[in-house]
Formats: sequence, structure tokens, C-alpha cells
Amino acid sequence: MMARPVPGLFFPAAAILLLLAVAGPIVAALFSLSPAEVAGAFNQPQTLDAVRVSLAASVCATLAATLLGVPAGYWLSRVPRLYAVPLLFVLALPLAFPPVASGILLLSVLKGTPVPDTLAGVAIAQFFVSGSFIAIASAAAFTAADPIYEDAARTLGVSEWRIFRSIALPAAAGNVLAGVAFAWLRGIGEYGATSIVAYHPTSLPVALYVALSASGVRAALALTYGFVVVASVVLAVAWILRRRVVE
Repeated sequence: MMARPVPGLFFPAAAILLLLAVAGPIVAALFSLSPAEVAGAFNQPQTLDAVRVSLAASVCATLAATLLGVPAGYWLSRVPRLYAVPLLFVLALPLAFPPVASGILLLSVLKGTPVPDTLAGVAIAQFFVSGSFIAIASAAAFTAADPIYEDAARTLGVSEWRIFRSIALPAAAGNVLAGVAFAWLRGIGEYGATSIVAYHPTSLPVALYVALSASGVRAALALTYGFVVVASVVLAVAWILRRRVVE
């Protein structure tokens, strides 16, 4: 097996500069806070309520997106590209919208119903901005899986549902679960659409904006610490899941 050539100086220099530009502000901001400040921010009753709202809504939104998106992704990976490509294009649209525009679209549909300013409104806003990601990620995962075992099962008369459940899904599980993790992370951090559809009950991103407006950057930064921790955990889990698929 041939060894890969070592890149020249330009490539590691570019990587280091990018890392400093992205990670530098995060590290500097987080190290400016003491653990007591972070604990104090999250021990407030209104913050705990916002955490509960965000967790409940994001779990419901991600569960609904998973139940719909994984089977949809499997189907999209098996239909001809003539049909799959335009459908994937439509599914990708909400991911490309500015979050505020997504909130306005939802509010125009939900206005006059009991949904706005409820927990269901928070969940619907999170579902709209992140739910399609699971279907798109699942379609890519099922497409990348080796079809030889599925084809062999079909020659033996195995039903499509059993092929999906016993062969296709286990083969693509790592990438599918990584897509679910990213969708959940995108949903729980959603502010733009949520603030328009359901400013109340207060979710954690809305609480973050309220803290910034009322108490300044430092108070909001303490709450931001929680998002950094959650994002780090989710990214680590997604990386482990994808590594298992690759290896």
C-alpha cells in the first residue's frame, strides 16, 4: 500500500488559520466565564423552564421527522432519479430558507389556529426547519449502502418491509443516526422561526435572546455555554457513528 504524500506548507497553514478563525472565538469566550457563572445562569427558574420546553419540543419534532424521514429516504433512494431529484429539491427548500422567512411562512398557515404560542408551535417550527434533513441524509445513506444483500433477499421472496427493517436499515444505521443527531441539534437551536410562531412558551434560544437584551452579553454567554456543550456532544456522537460506517 503506497504511503500518501505529505502536503506542502500551504495546506496545514490554511487548516491552522481556519481552525483559529472558527475555534478561537469559542475558546476565548468560554474561558472568560467561571463555572459558577454558568451554573448560576442555568439554575434560574426561567432558564430551567426554557430548557424543558426546548427538550420536549425538539424530541417531538425529531421523532416525527425520523418516523417520516427514514422511510421516505429509503423510498427516495430506490425510485428513479427522474422522480427522486425534484422531490429531494423540494425537501431541501426549508433548509435553505432564512429562519425568519420559515417562521413567516408557518405563521401565515397557522394564523387563526390554536397552535401559535404553544409547545406544539415550538415543535412545528423546529420540525419545519430541520425535519427534511433526516430524509435527505437517509436517502444518501441508503444509496451508499451495498445493494447486494437486498437483491439476494428479493430473489428469495423476502418482503420489502422486511428487507428495509432487517437489511437496509442496519446497513445504513450509522449515517441515518448521524443525520437524526444533526437534525435534533438544528431543531433545538432554532430561534428565527420559533420566535415568530411561538415566542411563548419560551424556548432556550428565545431565552438566550431575552438574556442578551435584558442583561447584556455576559449573561447571554453563560447560556451559550450550554449550546456549545450540547453541540460538542452531538457532533462527537455523530462522528463515532459515521466512523463505524466507514470502518
